[in-house]
Amino acid sequence: MGYQYDDQNIFAKILRGEIPNNTVMETEHCLAFHDIAPQAPTHVLVIPKGPYVTFDHFAQEASDAEIVDYVRTVGKICADLGVEADGWRLISNAGKDGVQEVPHLHVHILAGRVLGRMLEKA
Repeated sequence: MGYQYDDQNIFAKILRGEIPNNTVMETEHCLAFHDIAPQAPTHVLVIPKGPYVTFDHFAQEASDAEIVDYVRTVGKICADLGVEADGWRLISNAGKDGVQEVPHLHVHILAGRVLGRMLEKA
């Protein structure tokens, strides 16, 4: 599958500094910030700085350095936020059926309340 990256998406604009964000952490390869419409008391988004559309696109085309940095950053954020004690959820939506709203890879770190079942029955 060919991935078409839209460099006008909101996360690309955040990375270029065109839109402000509430930064949690920034590394060489990724940026983490608080979601502007949080779905839980803790709701942080982590995005790679590279032009990746979905997690599978990232996994197939990102460099080893980008992948390691991204995964370790998620772990560091969870440790810094102290979410391990009561639990947390990591979500990455992909494509139309996955209800991906922004065509730039991002994961949601959600914590701070019981999050319910993973999926509602259709």
